Amino acid sequence: MLHDDARFDTRAIHAGQAFDPTTGAVIPPIYQTSTYVQDGIGGLRNGYEYSRGTNPTRTALETQLAALEGGIRGLSFASGLAAEDALLRTVLTPGDHVVVGNDVYGGTHRLVRRIFGAWGVTHSTVDTSDLDAVRGAIELGTTKVLWVETPSNPLMKISDIAALAEIANEAGVVTVVDNTFASPALQQPIALGADVVVHSTTKYLGGHSDVVGGGLVFAAGQEELADQVQFTQFAAGAVSGPFDAFLTSRGIKTLGIRMERHSSNAQAIAERLAEHAGVARVFYPGLASHPGHELAARQMSGFGGMLSIELAGGGEAARRFAESTELIQLAESLGGVESLVNHPWSMTHASVRGTEAEVPESIVRISVGIEDVNDLLADIDGALARL
Repeated sequence: MLHDDARFDTRAIHAGQAFDPTTGAVIPPIYQTSTYVQDGIGGLRNGYEYSRGTNPTRTALETQLAALEGGIRGLSFASGLAAEDALLRTVLTPGDHVVVGNDVYGGTHRLVRRIFGAWGVTHSTVDTSDLDAVRGAIELGTTKVLWVETPSNPLMKISDIAALAEIANEAGVVTVVDNTFASPALQQPIALGADVVVHSTTKYLGGHSDVVGGGLVFAAGQEELADQVQFTQFAAGAVSGPFDAFLTSRGIKTLGIRMERHSSNAQAIAERLAEHAGVARVFYPGLASHPGHELAARQMSGFGGMLSIELAGGGEAARRFAESTELIQLAESLGGVESLVNHPWSMTHASVRGTEAEVPESIVRISVGIEDVNDLLADIDGALARL
């Protein structure tokens, strides 16, 4: 039995994961079904009717997500952007306004700017680590969402969740925190005042680069919003399939110990890179030189596995570095057990070139995996030597 005061790693393993009562199987079965037999018309068994609406494997994951983030309900989607879209479509109507960080995932900025912009929603892009800038960007009566990503993608800016939530609450604005980079193992936005937490579960929650998914978790007091978003999910249909939900649940069970290794490896790499003449700047909140270091130390229990660097040689050096590593593979995405390198200007953030969220061409982002850190350091040293 999972007690209410169970700690994080226990919740990650046991929340929503009760053994199968029929066979005693420790791992709940995958309910690979589209529909369910009814006991007469409208006689649903435990509310299950059709898997676009509910599925036991997805329900198990949603219970797990809510338990990890300390929320009252979790929802699992086909992708992180599907989760974002369902939330924004539920909250916003044409004429509304969104405040979004100036260093967020390129797909989030693209969704707000191009999809919702065409629908008549306006937005302001600000540095969410600047509280005065956020206050100034909020349009009373029009702004409906404050979108915060901390640490941010890819420049690792740290924003004060508690202070931002207070500003938003005073203005009647929903505070949404993208917790993908930190994961709930390292940061608990709801405990700091966030209304909704969003995840690309593709990343650290799944953790093995073998499943695409997204999640939302709602804070206490947001029950009505949770009901509304759940209806949007059902009506529009961007749900995760049962096997995807199972893979994500399986990944979550090792999240705590994985994040410890991701963090320790990233810290060692950041310290090495900070000493190299070819690196102009290292963006990692675990470094004392990072402007958000003290805040990150207060609101996070670890600094995570993501870091970015600015190459002294500019965009050409950044490309050469990204294409020169051998063990660290050049690829989109992040958060898997394997290390990946990315050139945001050309890859994940190409869609925001020419906007306030444009990433400098000299930046390289590294998703530090859980390999032996000495092998990763040797690979990075080799890539830097080839610049």
